[in-house]
Amino acid sequence: MTAAASPPVPAPAAVAFSESASAQDRYAANLGNLAEAIRMAQDAGRDERAAKLRAMAAPPQSPGRFLSFDGRGRGRAVEVFGDLASAERVAVLIPGSDTTLDTYQRFREGALSLHERLRAEQPRSVVVAWLGYDTPETVGTTVLTSTRAEEAAAELEPFLSRLRSLATPGVHISLLCHSYGSVVCARTATGPEVSDVVLYGSPGTGVPSADRLPTGARVWAGRGSGDWIGNVPHVRFAGVGFGTDPVDPAFGARPFAAGAARHSYYLKPGTRSLDSLARIVLGPPTTTPSTPASNPARSVPSALGPEAPHA
Repeated sequence: MTAAASPPVPAPAAVAFSESASAQDRYAANLGNLAEAIRMAQDAGRDERAAKLRAMAAPPQSPGRFLSFDGRGRGRAVEVFGDLASAERVAVLIPGSDTTLDTYQRFREGALSLHERLRAEQPRSVVVAWLGYDTPETVGTTVLTSTRAEEAAAELEPFLSRLRSLATPGVHISLLCHSYGSVVCARTATGPEVSDVVLYGSPGTGVPSADRLPTGARVWAGRGSGDWIGNVPHVRFAGVGFGTDPVDPAFGARPFAAGAARHSYYLKPGTRSLDSLARIVLGPPTTTPSTPASNPARSVPSALGPEAPHA
């Protein structure tokens, strides 16, 4: 599960866009940037990175749809699966630790799995794989603090605003926040276009309850019985650790059934966890409150079956 830190890899700077740039313009420019990153990595003898980048440019999506791409260092990428211009439901996946360009295929496979599941019921569904921040390493100190999450939230908040402008008017967006990604979502203020925030495989969020999150969306939490993170102590001291377990009823999130999911396999095809996450994204929209304090999550029973047993 732990990716080794990548030594510096030559790559072009990320493409800068105006706020008015269309999704199609972004896709085309970022594909060009990706192709140049492949060439530079290959010329530098970085064959492994070049191979990883070629896989990103290959089917099942060809040409790829990247709203952003940066091949420098551990790398960043934001990839779209589906047609934003006609989307009614958009699920934005926020990854956890050790998600980099070198481990991107695992993240992408989860996005593709969710997209296929959503489209089986709602063809106008889109999944966005948002690797828009420098994720911490599992073995290290940064994964125990909120520093990277705060930096990520500063990127995710404006991205959600841009996403709304690129998609169908009235689109409903769900944030699906895995592992350390749940710490990111806990620091991301959302507007009324975000109908659901889902925390899964979470080590905690750093806040004591769902109604303290900066969102008016419904807040969900689930954990598979095979997820090792259930054994992590839910404490917080001197800024280290993330406190209350989101699946604890005291946190006040809506529970969802995650079956026997292991930590990195919530989006595996055919699983209870994938089905539950899809049902949340596809479920009827709610009129979201205007203030985070009125979050309706506390003490609301799940409509998705019993909460999965804890690991």
